[in-house]
Amino acid sequence: MTALADDARPDNEAAPAKGKQRSSGGVQSIERAFTILETLATGGGVMGLSALAAESGLPLPTIHRLVRTLVDLGYMRQEPSRQYALGPRILLLAESASSMLSSVARPHLAQLVDDLGETANLASLDGDEIVYIAQVPSRHSMRMFTEVGRHVLPHCTAVGKAIMAHMPPGQVRDLLHRTGMPRHTEHTITDPDVFAQQLREAAAQGYAMDDGEQELGVRCVAVAVPGTRSHLAVSVSGPAGRMTPETVQRAVPLLTAAGQALAAELG
Repeated sequence: MTALADDARPDNEAAPAKGKQRSSGGVQSIERAFTILETLATGGGVMGLSALAAESGLPLPTIHRLVRTLVDLGYMRQEPSRQYALGPRILLLAESASSMLSSVARPHLAQLVDDLGETANLASLDGDEIVYIAQVPSRHSMRMFTEVGRHVLPHCTAVGKAIMAHMPPGQVRDLLHRTGMPRHTEHTITDPDVFAQQLREAAAQGYAMDDGEQELGVRCVAVAVPGTRSHLAVSVSGPAGRMTPETVQRAVPLLTAAGQALAAELG
């Protein structure tokens, strides 16, 4: 098989992938195939071979061989632009991972609801969009509800801002260029420079806010889950009248603790 040919290379013929340490006894081609998939996923979902090589640290001939095999298996596909994207078979893994994440996250979200009384969410950056993975609703009769599996643009959500605050600025600019910054309410930020300043503030203070930017009258605060490659964030949301500045300040350390506990379980 094409993918296995890489295992026959001497260890000193090609450097290991950027940021990766070869594990003793590991199968090199499998490690490298997953490096390519992860690089593609974290790079916006569509990349050319040269960009994949630069970002992954893998030699271009290796990229050629493994990408050809991943395309044959359906885990990658070639776009009309001749760039490569994740393929449909990756959804089989994604559905299983999403179900696992939801199960792991629910106790942490339930604790946030107990402590704060408002709806708690887990969301991820999926390509260029935010997808909601898990939710535990508030017990108030008037509460926020976002359907699990719903996709939204990241620029008008607290979870999107919390995630993008930890991404390289160039990657954020490229994402916003692809999606645009459509206005959902009168409070939606549509200026990239203003948005970039908000991300710098979110990175400095450790949390991000959505103050009626996705839906009028709704306020949300979110914290990124640290140390995960899947770009996760946890949040609490509720009516602006209940999500006062005092509630937000009380929520931040609880969200931070929940994110750290979730990261420890996923690690």
